Amino acid sequence: MRALDAVLTSVCATLYAGLGYLTYLGIFTPAIGVVRFWPVVIVPAVFSTLFGPLIGGLGAAIGIFISDLAIHGNALLSLSVGVPANFVCFYLIGFLGRKKFSWGSVVAASTILFAVFNLIAYGAYSLGLLSLEVALTFVAVCIVSYLILLFVGYLRKGWRSYEVSCLAGLIAGSLIIGFGVWGFSQFLVLPQSAGGGYKLPFYASLIWFIWTFLTEIPFLLALGPPILSIAYKAFPSLRRMEE
Repeated sequence: MRALDAVLTSVCATLYAGLGYLTYLGIFTPAIGVVRFWPVVIVPAVFSTLFGPLIGGLGAAIGIFISDLAIHGNALLSLSVGVPANFVCFYLIGFLGRKKFSWGSVVAASTILFAVFNLIAYGAYSLGLLSLEVALTFVAVCIVSYLILLFVGYLRKGWRSYEVSCLAGLIAGSLIIGFGVWGFSQFLVLPQSAGGGYKLPFYASLIWFIWTFLTEIPFLLALGPPILSIAYKAFPSLRRMEE
């Protein structure tokens, strides 16, 4: 890794950890029910898109480890779940963001994805696993995120790859978190700041998965394009050609 890459990774990690901790304290965003939105995900997403997947992935992995120690203090939980989830998520965003995707595939994939999330939220509410407030919040976030993706993708073709990469990356990261937290709970007690619990039922993995995805995807889809547009205008050399 070049010296510049190391510096950029450190900056990404510092911003992610610091802003993430402030978000956790509720300074930037409040909690709705058990849902706490996490706008700080835009930091490694921007770094990954501008400077490459490795910088974004490593910056996110290091940053989440630092913030996890400050929030719940369980290094093992962070190293086994949070660190790999964040690395995979933001590495994929930087990697897939350079590929080209047809508009038809974008619409089809996003329609199926958000429909499935709505069904999961409805099913969880029907079974008494989610309160009506949280279930409605999930549905609302699904609809808003879906509309943002279609709106940006239709009007600005150049952002389709970024939007798809965010969907794919966050799905992968959220799956690792969902099943990782559930697996961790089968052997060790989860810290209270991470939800607490021991030997959680399997359906908890789906709750964590959808919870993570839906509390982060709106910020990736809505904040990414304007921030990246400003960066590209200020530094045209940062724009990477799609493969």
